[in-house]
Amino acid sequence: MDSRLTRRQFMRDSAVAGAAIGAGISLSASARGQEQGKTDTGKILNYNPDMEYRRCGRTGLMVSSVALGGHWKRLVKVIGGNEPEGWMTTSIDNPVFQQNRYDVVTRCIERGFNYVDACCREEILAYAKALKGRRDKMFFGYSWHIKESRFEEWRSAKKLQQGLDEGMKEAGLDYVDLWRNSLLVDSRQHTEAEVEEAVKALDWAKKTGRARFVGFSSHDRPHLKQIIEKYSDHIEVILTPYTAKTKVIEDESGLWATLKKYDVGWFGIKPFASNSVFKGDGSPDSPFAEQDSRTARLAIRYILCNQAITAPMPGLISVQQVDNVALAVKERRQLDVQEKAELDQTMERAWASLPANYQWLKDWEYV
Repeated sequence: MDSRLTRRQFMRDSAVAGAAIGAGISLSASARGQEQGKTDTGKILNYNPDMEYRRCGRTGLMVSSVALGGHWKRLVKVIGGNEPEGWMTTSIDNPVFQQNRYDVVTRCIERGFNYVDACCREEILAYAKALKGRRDKMFFGYSWHIKESRFEEWRSAKKLQQGLDEGMKEAGLDYVDLWRNSLLVDSRQHTEAEVEEAVKALDWAKKTGRARFVGFSSHDRPHLKQIIEKYSDHIEVILTPYTAKTKVIEDESGLWATLKKYDVGWFGIKPFASNSVFKGDGSPDSPFAEQDSRTARLAIRYILCNQAITAPMPGLISVQQVDNVALAVKERRQLDVQEKAELDQTMERAWASLPANYQWLKDWEYV
């Protein structure tokens, strides 16, 4: 049976389904032994009692507390090859690559993950293929960044609409669950008119059933806060950096307070600081493999202590990494004194070793 939901079916059913999702589902925390009460788990997509699920702002979607990030950095360490990073340079037509992505998505589904985020052509095509016939198991986040506001040619509403249609057609997608338009890393370089055009395109996508929900991704915290405050009726979800060094500002000046005020869903990218937290290279037989697995779990546990985060989105390159992150969800959430000291030391080392093109992560130590 073809489980793909068509755009027409979505337009017919989304209002009813959204109301049902938003009405009666509270956070599921059975993985940590907490009482679920009257939670209707039947309304949670791909529910697994060993996974925690969080409400994604006013979208009402209940999303697994860890999502699958689109990147597959260091994948060559698992599948072989000569590319230095194994990400974006890997041929997505390679059968070995396709099998790896299928297997990782399968294990995510088995572990209760229900969201995957794809932020470029290669990722969109790869995950659309890996999810073919099982879109009913995972929400699909979409951003074809080279046809979005990061590039000058694509900053009008008309061009953004064109880019979305072209990308969805190439990927064989009839709809996406979230379209999050990618802004410049320093999004203050955008004019007010450009942001306005982007909002128009997002509204169009939602009204026409191309996207169930819409939002922005940005690395510019103060500007993103201003955008949300100005367009609070339009922006439902954001994606921002959020690492194991990030802390929240406990007053109205922080982005965190704005997200709570307007009930905006919040996905965290770069939870492992672009792999800078790890000592090994991602190889299964690395002498640091066990230590890196522990570091990954500590980082995820730390991030999940912030209940405002819908989900961190690590890029995972093996089924073992999926299992490890799923284990972090089940482990005790709060870090003890020794664990905190260990993670603090790890993050200091990560900050010191950040490559030049990721120095902006340091701007996300406070939100």
